[in-house]
Amino acid sequence: MNINGILVPIVTPFDSNGNVDAQKLKTLVEAFIDKGVAGIVACGTTGEYYTFSAVERELVLTTIAEAAKDKVTLIAGINSLSTDHSIELSAQAKALGYDGLMLSATPYSLPEQDGIIAHFEKVADASELPIIMYNFPARVGVAIEFDTVAHLAKHPNIVGVKESSGDFSHALRMLQADFDNFEVVCGCDDQPVDFFFWGAKSWIAGAANVFPEEQVALFNATQQGDWDKAKQIMSEIYPAIHSMESGNYNQKAKAGCLKGSMDVGSVRVPLTDMPKDEKAAFLALLAK
Repeated sequence: MNINGILVPIVTPFDSNGNVDAQKLKTLVEAFIDKGVAGIVACGTTGEYYTFSAVERELVLTTIAEAAKDKVTLIAGINSLSTDHSIELSAQAKALGYDGLMLSATPYSLPEQDGIIAHFEKVADASELPIIMYNFPARVGVAIEFDTVAHLAKHPNIVGVKESSGDFSHALRMLQADFDNFEVVCGCDDQPVDFFFWGAKSWIAGAANVFPEEQVALFNATQQGDWDKAKQIMSEIYPAIHSMESGNYNQKAKAGCLKGSMDVGSVRVPLTDMPKDEKAAFLALLAK
């Protein structure tokens, strides 16, 4: 499974009635592929997976797979409150042709580190697909600590961690550890140049819904050692990324999809749409 480059945790377009718009989702996948992304992450946080019925989840996964299979890497998010349910979701992803999985610790239950290890090992033992762990304590409620990552990195079916804690010291410690056959993936939209400087090869970025072409260019610049160009690109997109990170992230990922050129509908409750003035201010950043 190749995860080097920019992977988009894709938003889910909804129509005016709030239903999944499969045709627009297909169009969006094709647009991202045309922009040069390395992969698509289905059913991630930015995709509002937690609002899906079982039927909708299958529709989203199937639509993305049909549009992108054998063109880019396909990863399915399999987060759940239940470890056993994540195993069921991993089997579904395998059956639908996905290449890999992304999995967080179980939300709400607040497991200790031994419970986090048990969770990932149980899914990894049961799954036929490689797993990227997802460390996002602000969302999940618990962090995957360094010693836990070091332990789980030895599992042959756990191939990386998307690091979204915002603590670059934690990320750097993992990058310096140089685990065998294991990738530390940038999961912080405002830190990619730092990650790439220290050897990361992947960026799974919700902001790639907004800036796919720019983020691909930034990644390519770092791989060519052109750090001035990478910093220039980051400086240009940073105001919008900072705005996203400051609040209403999902709403801005949708409002700004392909720099605001594609209408992918509203977010679903429990999220609500941004105030009109906040949306206008964000779109003004993109226009610059």
